[in-house]
Amino acid sequence: MKVLFISSGKSGKVGDVVKNQGESLKAAGVDIDYYLIKPGFLGYLSSIPKIRRTYRRGNYDLVHAHYSLSGFTAAFAGCKPLVVSLMGSDTFMSKWLRLLARFFYRYKWDVTIVKTQQMKELVNITKAHIIPNGVDIKRFKPEPKTGARKYLNYPEDKKLILFISIPNRPEKNPELAEKAIKALNNNEVELKHIYNVPNSEIPHYLNAADILLLTSKWEGSVNLVKEAMACKCPVVATDVGDLKWLFGDEPGYYIAGFSPEDFAKQIKSALDFSKNIGRTKGRERIIALELDSSMVAQKIISIYRKVLK
Repeated sequence: MKVLFISSGKSGKVGDVVKNQGESLKAAGVDIDYYLIKPGFLGYLSSIPKIRRTYRRGNYDLVHAHYSLSGFTAAFAGCKPLVVSLMGSDTFMSKWLRLLARFFYRYKWDVTIVKTQQMKELVNITKAHIIPNGVDIKRFKPEPKTGARKYLNYPEDKKLILFISIPNRPEKNPELAEKAIKALNNNEVELKHIYNVPNSEIPHYLNAADILLLTSKWEGSVNLVKEAMACKCPVVATDVGDLKWLFGDEPGYYIAGFSPEDFAKQIKSALDFSKNIGRTKGRERIIALELDSSMVAQKIISIYRKVLK
């Protein structure tokens, strides 16, 4: 089976979430090629004839576009059969984008995949498949905290709290993380804002941390949190995406409100957990929910086969 992955990339390369899914499909025997659209209106517009040529010359069985704008572009390019994954940001940010996605879901896309039930309801696409992104548990795995901190040259005597996000993304709400740490008023705690770090290095950061913070205003299905769980790192997060389902009743995972005071309260609970218990059983939870990337790859392959029939 030969599949063309279509997405955009501000950094000039395929995004980590899309690349990780593509590589998991490759490991399962699917032949994957990537087509990267240049961001911006002109980038999408000019890519239509290029995608059409690439698709015709490549002898692909189907196209899998990631994010709604890539899905629109692939449809205009005449790609068929066409599978489209809505990733989260494209369904929460714009009402008009949701209306367009609903139209294309009904008339242009052969199969639509969303990450959560919330996304499905928000766009009102009743026959969409819910398949959260998986996490590569072979890469994201526990390692001793002391070793991870030594590798990163982090102090061993501090309580380290991670906030991982690209700057200038207001929906990630970094101000809440900063205000919550200030409200905590604990000199032993240090907040580390991590960005522009290769995805291959993230497991070291998650294993070095006492807690991961997620303060987003909205999300789809958060890969970073699943990666933290695979590393057995405690998490404090706002109630976004599918986190309540993901956490379940597993100790070491805390849902907080959007006030700095409540977030600080949950951070304190997580710090107490980290001090008294240590690491979580989040990895076992990820496996039980079949969110290992290899398991998710099989679900996607099943959809491909149904489309091709």
